[in-house]
Amino acid sequence: MRKPRALRAGDRIAIVAPASPFAREGFDKGVAELQALGFDPVFDESVFDRRSYLAGTADSRAAAFRNAWMDPSIAAIVAARGGYGSVHLLPLLDARDFRGTPKAFIGYSDTTTLLTWLNQACGVVAFHGPMLEGRLALGEAGYDRESFLRCLCQTAPMGMVAHPLLEVLKPGEAAGALVGGTITKLTASLGTPYAFNPPDGCILFLEDVAERPYRIDRMLTQLGLAGILERASGLVFGSMLQCSEPGGAPCARDVVADMLAGFAGPILYGLPSGHTDGPGITLPFGVHARVLAGREPQLVIDEAAVVDTIG
Repeated sequence: MRKPRALRAGDRIAIVAPASPFAREGFDKGVAELQALGFDPVFDESVFDRRSYLAGTADSRAAAFRNAWMDPSIAAIVAARGGYGSVHLLPLLDARDFRGTPKAFIGYSDTTTLLTWLNQACGVVAFHGPMLEGRLALGEAGYDRESFLRCLCQTAPMGMVAHPLLEVLKPGEAAGALVGGTITKLTASLGTPYAFNPPDGCILFLEDVAERPYRIDRMLTQLGLAGILERASGLVFGSMLQCSEPGGAPCARDVVADMLAGFAGPILYGLPSGHTDGPGITLPFGVHARVLAGREPQLVIDEAAVVDTIG
């Protein structure tokens, strides 16, 4: 995996909208948060394009993403929001354009599509972290500022990632490349030229929002039948926000535990990254990590995600 340069004060961060449109108020607040962190957020006016449930045409969204990546004055790229539509960009992007100078791309939810593509097709570390609307726009109530800066600005390994809500579903230890994202997007990619194709022995992070338990069952079954789960040495689940039945039973946690009772490695549940009702933790995809599912459950990122300079 090629790693982007560590972010520094004054760096220009491009804002793109690869998926759905967003509320201008949230956008402006997210811009203000990036400025408060010491960065210089910039964007093309096409970010405000609207096409029904999409933030403009696929051509305009792909061009904005490509142009930001190719611009040598841009140090990183962050998505305005998820929703739907990132998949439209894939046939319009040439991986060769993205392999030369790696940059940090930050997003989650629908932009899991782009995180996976950057990892797999381009060999670039990508970041499962806050977008503008609903995360950066809320300041420290919406995203975990400490992990964001530690992940993107420090060339030392991120180290221990723990949380009071993180629990052990199956004990043990495992190590491998950290990959994953929103389950809906990973399963939707299967059977396409851009199918999720994690490396053997990976640590697989899985999360989603507002998917009822039977849908979680269906998607985990699909990942199992596709041979994806057996490639993982360990599993880490997110908060699985609003994924339990409205009455509380069955709950998402119990469905996950039941579905994966035969999984060979350790399983952690409840790491708040992506869709969560509190500050979301930033995770680097494509670097080496360990799952420690014991008395003090934690994910350990023991490889740096960024470098001082790009060779």
